[in-house]
Order: sequence, then structure tokens, then C-alpha cells
Amino acid sequence: MSAPTKSLLVFALYLVCLGLGLLCLPNTLGRFFGFPDTHDVWIRVVGMLLLFLAFYYSQAVRREGTDFFRWTVYTRSLVIVCFTAFVLLGLAPLVLILFGVIDLLFAIWTALALRASHTSRCP
Repeated sequence: MSAPTKSLLVFALYLVCLGLGLLCLPNTLGRFFGFPDTHDVWIRVVGMLLLFLAFYYSQAVRREGTDFFRWTVYTRSLVIVCFTAFVLLGLAPLVLILFGVIDLLFAIWTALALRASHTSRCP
């Protein structure tokens, strides 16, 4: 398994765990991170969407979808920007930035792995 593939596989597993947590135990997971309890369906919708994203990531991993890997670096890097904006606008608690940092770290891992695998193939 290539290094970029491994980084996406681990990220897909993270998405599965987070998605299942939000879908099945949203208030338990929320309390752990300091979010207030909610009974809105939207938190479960987000969990479902994370599970769908995890499926796309796992399929890309199975097929070594390097183009997809590269695309995710851009989008995952923007999560921190959006989450920080939500916090600065007073729409979300500060802890949300933690999830943006996690996405950014995974994006950096994938970007570095892609770069290393590209340079190892070039003479």
C-alpha cells in the first residue's frame, strides 16, 4: 500500500468513527467535546454524510485514485478556514477548530505522501 493510499485509508476510518458517533450517539460525542445537547436531526444528517464520504474515500483507496487523493488535499485544507470563520462569527464553539486542525493534518500527510511518491518515481 502506497503512503498516499495509507493516509486516505486512515482518514476514511476517522470519518467512519466520527460519522457513526454523530449518527448513533450525537449527544454523547457532543458532550465529550463540550457541545450542548441537541435533538435536531441535522447532527445525524452530518453523521450520515460523513459515512458517505468515508465510502468514497475507501473506494478511492481500493483503486489507488491518485487524482482523488490530490483533490481531497485542497478541500480538507479548507475545512480549517471555514471552521475558524464559524467560530469567529460566533456560530460555533472554539472546539470546532480542533476538527479543522485534524482535517488539515490529514491533508498535509496526504500532500507530503503524494509529493514523496511522485519524486520517487521521477529520475
